[in-house]
Amino acid sequence: MLIQIEPQLDVPIYEQVTRQIIEGIARGEMKPGDTLPSVRNLAADLGVNMHTVNKSYHELEAKGILTIRAKSGAIIRSAEERALTPEQLQQIEKNLKPLVAEGMVLGATVDQIECMMKKVFADLQMSAEGV
Repeated sequence: MLIQIEPQLDVPIYEQVTRQIIEGIARGEMKPGDTLPSVRNLAADLGVNMHTVNKSYHELEAKGILTIRAKSGAIIRSAEERALTPEQLQQIEKNLKPLVAEGMVLGATVDQIECMMKKVFADLQMSAEGV
């Protein structure tokens, strides 16, 4: 999996790392049980501070996506282990709300927004099937 940092974005670097790891898992580039690179190695590869990668890994652990074990590293949890909870579903909805609101303000219809959501979902699934 290739992670690309774009320092000029307003999105914090740890969040860019977090999002790209999540997308990599969704696309099937990383599978349950896979171990992510060590914090030190990924930080060196990306040219960022180790604390940035550490923060990203802990965010992923808090979301239930990773398990962090001493000496074993960060391991991707299985689908069963990361079963979607009502609280997580609420958080996803909360995160989507400003994007949908922006689309509405710009004139997007419900059908257009639904179409975009389906397209994003399909793009991620096609990537996963192609791996």
